Amino acid sequence: MKVQVGTVFLVGAGPGDPGLITVKGLRCLREAEVVIYDLLVNPLLLEEAPPEAERIFVGKSRGFHPTPQERINELLVEWARRGKKVIRLKGGDPYIFGRGGEEAQYLVRHGIPFEVVPGITAAFAAAAYAGIPITHRDFTTSVGLVTGHLEPEKKMALLDWEKLAGAVGTLAFYMGMANLSLIRDELIRHGRSPQTPVAVISWGTTPRQRTVVATLDDIVAAVEKAGLKPPAVILVGEVVSLREELRWFDNKPLHGKKVLVTRAPAQGRGLAELLEERGAETVLCPVIDILPPQDPAPMEAAIDSLAGFDYLLLTSANGVDSFCSFLRAGNRDARALAGLALVAVGPKTARSLEAYGLQADLVAADYRAEGVVELLRSRTMAGKRILYPRGDRARQLIPHELESLGATVISPVAYRTVPLEENREEIRDLLCRREIDAVTFTSASTVEDLAGLVGEDAAELLDGVAIASIGPLTSAAVRRLGLTVVAEAAQSTMEGLVNALENHYK
Repeated sequence: MKVQVGTVFLVGAGPGDPGLITVKGLRCLREAEVVIYDLLVNPLLLEEAPPEAERIFVGKSRGFHPTPQERINELLVEWARRGKKVIRLKGGDPYIFGRGGEEAQYLVRHGIPFEVVPGITAAFAAAAYAGIPITHRDFTTSVGLVTGHLEPEKKMALLDWEKLAGAVGTLAFYMGMANLSLIRDELIRHGRSPQTPVAVISWGTTPRQRTVVATLDDIVAAVEKAGLKPPAVILVGEVVSLREELRWFDNKPLHGKKVLVTRAPAQGRGLAELLEERGAETVLCPVIDILPPQDPAPMEAAIDSLAGFDYLLLTSANGVDSFCSFLRAGNRDARALAGLALVAVGPKTARSLEAYGLQADLVAADYRAEGVVELLRSRTMAGKRILYPRGDRARQLIPHELESLGATVISPVAYRTVPLEENREEIRDLLCRREIDAVTFTSASTVEDLAGLVGEDAAELLDGVAIASIGPLTSAAVRRLGLTVVAEAAQSTMEGLVNALENHYK
């Protein structure tokens, strides 16, 4: 039986910020069976593809072409002929210096159906993130997009420098860092004023973005002094003078800071997004993972006897997820909780319950075990039965205090926290090379497990790194290592943690 030919989608991934992909591009990616992607595609976008989708890296950089363009073209045809939905994920826009036109021609010649999903091109996005409008009626109404990735001997044959210098208001050179001095010389030689403002934007729209502004005459020396490296966009024109007035992205409070996120994988991305919203570059290296208990029998027994409890006490999102997982495994749903008062520690835990269609009856204002005890102390606890699904490292404060009030507390282990060994070498390497500005800790276990993973010299490697803690118990674990907490959350939430780190740098 002949396999029906699949379709190739040439999708623009945008310039770096994963939020700049189009809605249609994201939809295509989420339906992909094969993703063939470039070097500058943000890795977070690859996570949007289905887990079973084939992922094929074909990235190229200057002097490094592990997969020639001819082979990329062949891959598109090969996978489409297997009946697959193929996403050719390209940085920026496929048809602006992305060789998308060549790939589309190859597909047409081989009878492969294709669609193009435009993306935001690097020059437009990088300029906007640097505070530079590409056009402005007080300065210019014309724009030229030029490839700067040319061999010097070909420059005169491919570029009309006289027209570029005199007839276009704003010039955007892509991939031109290696030829920056040539670009400067040719523009000045053909009539552009040496005093024309120029901006070179490296890693545009990402937390690593850096911008150097100088005159056309001085830009080469300024870039060399700043140590700017590719990938970069070069903008030439009077609109560059608006940067100081309109800059917004690199004014963010954590811009330029590289922050290590140690939280478990399921929650680490959320914390990283909050940090990136404030301008930080994040490194996701979880030191712990959340796993089911080694012995599920106590939790299963608790689920079987839910009708015998008066209160269900949940102290974290992990506790909510684990409890609801056991509830489903026991072929039960929210109806099994009828008659129980649901108690949550803090609004985040309450919102986690809402995600399962459950409403907390009581929410502790203090986001710690002490807050729960204080909340329930005002109620009659004598004779009450409380189910408290907990982590394997949880303190015994809640059972001890509530039982002293006359309650019976059943506290089976619902999940366990284990060190994530696979990130050991990466974390050590980052700390040894002094690449990390700050590290966030969201529990005492993240502190203890980072120290265990890094080894005996943990205190030495973390010396000079800004340590941010989610609360007093976590801070105490940091101090036991002989280290100083520079930022402690006023409220034990991810938002509170990020606010504390931001206030430290302010």
